[in-house]
Amino acid sequence: MDVEDLGHRYQQLRYRAEPTWAHLIGEYSVAPLFEDVSEEAEDAVGAEAGRIARAAASVARIPDGTAASLDAAVLAWDAATRSGLLECRFAELDVDPLFGPVAALPGRVSKLSLPSAEVARALPEKYGAFARHLRDRVERLRAGRAAGRTPVAFAVHGTVDGVRDWLRTPVDDDPLLAVGALPRLVDRSALRQDLHAVIGEVVRPALNDYADALAEQAAPSARPDERCGLCWLDDGERTYATLVRAHTTTDLTPEQIHEIGLAQVAALAEEYAVLGREIFGVADVATVLTRLREDPALHFENGDDLVRAAEHALARATEGARGWFGRIPAATCSVETATSGSLGQYFRPTKDGSRGASFVVNVSDPRAWARYEVEALAYHEGVPGHHLQMALVAELADLPEFRRTAAVTGYTEGWGLYAERLADEMGLYSSALDRMGMLSFDSLRACRLVIDTGIHALGWSRDRAKRYLAGNSPLSPGHIDAEVDRYIVTPGQALAYLVGRLEIVRIRAEATRRQGSRFDLARFHDAVLGAGPLPLTLLDAHAAAALP
Repeated sequence: MDVEDLGHRYQQLRYRAEPTWAHLIGEYSVAPLFEDVSEEAEDAVGAEAGRIARAAASVARIPDGTAASLDAAVLAWDAATRSGLLECRFAELDVDPLFGPVAALPGRVSKLSLPSAEVARALPEKYGAFARHLRDRVERLRAGRAAGRTPVAFAVHGTVDGVRDWLRTPVDDDPLLAVGALPRLVDRSALRQDLHAVIGEVVRPALNDYADALAEQAAPSARPDERCGLCWLDDGERTYATLVRAHTTTDLTPEQIHEIGLAQVAALAEEYAVLGREIFGVADVATVLTRLREDPALHFENGDDLVRAAEHALARATEGARGWFGRIPAATCSVETATSGSLGQYFRPTKDGSRGASFVVNVSDPRAWARYEVEALAYHEGVPGHHLQMALVAELADLPEFRRTAAVTGYTEGWGLYAERLADEMGLYSSALDRMGMLSFDSLRACRLVIDTGIHALGWSRDRAKRYLAGNSPLSPGHIDAEVDRYIVTPGQALAYLVGRLEIVRIRAEATRRQGSRFDLARFHDAVLGAGPLPLTLLDAHAAAALP
């Protein structure tokens, strides 16, 4: 079987394993499905991914600067990474009140495009599969307890609270009824009636059983805040090492990443002192951080002002991108609002064009947004960040589908963070205070290296992690709580941002050294973005071949 056939086989496997993601990007063949986390399903996916990885590795070749030379290597990495992650059986201890299915699905319903009557009428079946998903999670947690692998107590209690809040909502107002635009031939009232029935008769009983199982079975043996890291589990070191490699796409050890984080935090203190003197007239870092955190004048009062600021930043960046990139995607990016989820998030356009790209800002509590954060986040999520990255790769028709949609956290989030600093080079920040937002987000990402590894490799408590973040960033107490809890329930993911950025910066410096006066930054950016998502080791090899 050649690489093209292997890639197609792997992409179909991905669609079946991650049908909600597939639906979001416009793949409707799996519209009736929801993620199957049963042991049998995950074992089957892991085994098939392993076979594909071995076959691809056998024909992989050294990157020569062409996109085709990367096909087998990317496929081998992606499939092997998926297989390795599933071998860790993380589902046996996975309870996540922040990004788990109970928190995520209600916010995604309106983003699930329904371009045809067939796709729209598949929604009731999808919701039934969601109910089975919850019941499978109960079984996986039971297997985890038998093996001595238990979730963290605060995550269990938080998820129970989330389910109970959901169930207190009248069925007539259930978030799963908030579907998006329907095709002309679909009767909205009839579909709503079908959804109402499956929500009341199938989904809500499953939610209730899930909450009961968490409260009665998982909670008594859940790990306390003092032992919230993976290192407290018998196989935690191996599990964390696998997650670190998967997310960073490097061979850096947790200990090495911890030291990189400490060094980055120390270096940022010097930048805070310079900008603090310019903005506030003080250079003491602790004073600067306190002012940024506590001054009410530095926070939004209403959602309209927040949206306008985001739109203004995105427009400035879109206008300023030409000359810094040789190729700009045809798709545009709009600002949309949400009342749940993270502060800001990017949604790539669907491949059929039924939904455009959007930078979504959470306006549920405008005061949670610092005014100095908006521009940096718009540049990260929008332009020159994820929108240029993801909308462009969606237009690379010569790349196989598995390349255009590869999930490579170190590359994707590394570019998003690189874009925040690139925006400074481009002169996009409106003021010194807006540049402070760039430092604020840098501190968060540097602290992540220290805290994520501190929790999962060095045994830090939840409280120690929060104290470290409070002492080294301007985040509010509420944001600090949410950030630390995120690192606990999604180990390793937060490492990808700064590790990825530092690697892209290093690759850029190497290209500059190699090419000297021939170096062109727009060509470098095109090389980085023009081959689709790449593990950082392959990105390095590709850049060296493409920019000799």
